[in-house]
Amino acid sequence: MLAVTHQMMSETGLSGVSIDEVSKRSGVAKTTIYRHWPSRADLLLEACSKLGSKFEVPDTGSFRGDIEALVMAFASYLRTAPATKILPSIVDAAEHDTKIAKLLHAQVRAFIMAPLYEVIERAQKKAEIGRDQDASHLIARIVGPLFFRRWFSGESLDGNFVRAIVQSAIVAVDTDTRRR
Repeated sequence: MLAVTHQMMSETGLSGVSIDEVSKRSGVAKTTIYRHWPSRADLLLEACSKLGSKFEVPDTGSFRGDIEALVMAFASYLRTAPATKILPSIVDAAEHDTKIAKLLHAQVRAFIMAPLYEVIERAQKKAEIGRDQDASHLIARIVGPLFFRRWFSGESLDGNFVRAIVQSAIVAVDTDTRRR
């Protein structure tokens, strides 16, 4: 049932998933589905919680290399069919449902942000960037352009763009460090 739910979310986003259709596609009675998940929201929450594992934290030997490898992997993920439908629909649903909002925060933090924080923390320990560098601002500089291109401008998330994002983030880090 979760596999069918995930498939439907990949096709239509959360809004296109109904218990009736999950029942029809999976061949499982609605009563059985409701026994496991008391509501559609509960089914969606569990399906969303199993969207994937967090990105591996690279260790290329440099901050630039680590960030670039991680952002390349993330950009590749954003080009896949499940991400293109599911992520925006989770963001939309989170605006109206506090359970989904909590899930979104937890999943995004674990799946996307935790590896970035780890790379930034390691770079701070190695003095590649300043210890006072605000990790959340740096992550916004990196992830924001990816989201913008994927869902607003429709431009490519190719290697050249990823390298430009990384370069821009590193220049910003260097500029912030010099100002202090």
